Amino acid sequence: MSRRYRVLIGGKWVGDEAPGINVINPYDGAVIGTVPETSSDMVEQAVKAAQAGFREISVLPAYQRSEILARTAEYISRDREEIARIIAMEAGKSWRYALAEADRSAETFHFAAGEARAEHGELVPMDASPVSAGRFGFYLRCPIGVIGAITPFNFPLNLVAHKVAPAIAAGNAVILKPATKTPLSSIKLAELMDEAGLPSGVLNVVIGSGTTVGNRLVEDERLAMITFTGSPPVGRALKARAGLKRVTLELGSNSPTIIAEDGDVDKAVGRCVVGSFANSGQVCISVQRIFVHRSRYDEFLAKFTVATGHLKVGDPVDPSCDIGPMISPAELNRAVEWLKEAQSLGARIEIGGNVVRGTCLEPTILTGVTREMKVVCSEVFAPVVTVMPFDDFEEALDMADDSVYGLQAGIYTSDISKAFRAIRRLDVGGVIINDVPTFRVDHMPYGGNKESGLGREGIRYAMEEMTNIKMVCFNL
Repeated sequence: MSRRYRVLIGGKWVGDEAPGINVINPYDGAVIGTVPETSSDMVEQAVKAAQAGFREISVLPAYQRSEILARTAEYISRDREEIARIIAMEAGKSWRYALAEADRSAETFHFAAGEARAEHGELVPMDASPVSAGRFGFYLRCPIGVIGAITPFNFPLNLVAHKVAPAIAAGNAVILKPATKTPLSSIKLAELMDEAGLPSGVLNVVIGSGTTVGNRLVEDERLAMITFTGSPPVGRALKARAGLKRVTLELGSNSPTIIAEDGDVDKAVGRCVVGSFANSGQVCISVQRIFVHRSRYDEFLAKFTVATGHLKVGDPVDPSCDIGPMISPAELNRAVEWLKEAQSLGARIEIGGNVVRGTCLEPTILTGVTREMKVVCSEVFAPVVTVMPFDDFEEALDMADDSVYGLQAGIYTSDISKAFRAIRRLDVGGVIINDVPTFRVDHMPYGGNKESGLGREGIRYAMEEMTNIKMVCFNL
C-alpha cells in the first residue's frame, strides 16, 4: 500500500486531514504515495511561519547555518539509495541518474555550507571623490526575507537544493512548492533538514497547483522573492503577477551543439548520447539541435545512430536501464505529435520514434529538419534530437543563435579562435567548449538569456540574487 505523507509547516508535520493528491509512478501508473493538498489556510500558516523563521535564521551566526547545511549534505549521502529510489519512482529517472542526482544534491548542500561561512561585503573607496574624502565605506549583503521557491519535476531534489540551500545559507526563510508530480523528494529533504536542526519555520513545504498555491505565493506581498524553474509561459505570467518582488526565472531551451570539422567526433558522439537522452531528454539543457560540419556529418550520424541504438529503455529502478518513461501520458502524446508534424514536413527518423512500455519513448534522432518545425524551434523536452549539416562555422553560429532561447551551447573544435568566436558571438548564459551544453556543475553560475530566464543559480550566485546590499558610511 502507498504511504500517506505530511508536509512541514512551522516546524510541524501537518496535513493529515487535507484532501490527498496521488503521486503516480510514470512507468507503471501505480500510486506510490499520497500528499496533502495545501489549503488556503495552510498557505497562510506557512507564510506566517516563514516570517517567524526568517527572524530567527537571519540572526543565526554563519557557522551555525553552515553546520546545518553540512549535516543535511551528510544525511543526503547517508540515505542516497532511498532518495534515488524516490526519484526513480516519482520522476521516472533511470537508476544511475537518480543516484547521481542524490550525490549532486549532497554536493550542492556542501557548497552552500562553505558559502555560508564565506559570504562577505566589500570596501568602497570613499576617497575616490573629493566630496567623500575622509569617510570610510563598505557594504554588507543582508538576507532578503521570505523566499517562495517553485520547482519542476525533472530534477525533483537537486533543483530544490539549488533554491533552498543558498537561501538558507544567506539567512532567508523558504516556502517551497515542489511539482505536484514529484513532491516526495522535497518531503524527504524537509525530513533531513528537520533532523539536521533547522529552526522551525525556516523551511515550509506546500503542495498544490500553480493556479492556486503558486499564484497565492507569487501575489503575497509578505514574500520578498520568487525563484522559479519551469516553462517560459508560466514564467512570464508569474513575473507579471509578482509586483515588486525580486524574481529569478530558469526557463526553457533547445540547446545547440556545434561539431566543427576539426572537432573530436568520437568524443562528441558519446557525450551527445548522454546529453540528448538522459532523463528521457527532460532536462533544460538537454541537447536538442546538433550542427555538424558537412565533411564530418555522415561519420557523426552513423556513429551517433549506432550508439543510440545500444540504449536500454525500461523500468527506471532497473540498474541496467538507460531511458525511463516520460513524466506523463500528456507529455508523451505532445512529443509524438511533434514527431508526426516534423515527418509531415519532410523530416526523417533515423532511429527510434516508437512508444514502448506505456509512457516510454524510444531515443529518437531526426534529420532533414527545418527551423519552422517544433522539434527545432521549440523546446521538445523529450528523448528527441535533430542533426543538421553546415558548411561554414559562421553559418553554424547563426543557426545555433537562431532561437528565442539562450541557456547553454556546446562547441567541439580544436581551433581556439573558433572557440572564442563562439564565446563572443552566441547570446547564451554558458558556452561549453569540447562538451555538450548539458554539462553543469553545481558551483558555477548557471542561467540563461532571452526566453531562457532571468538571474543566475549556482550557490554563490544564487546567494547574490537572494540578498540585498546595505551600504554603510562613516563620517570620520
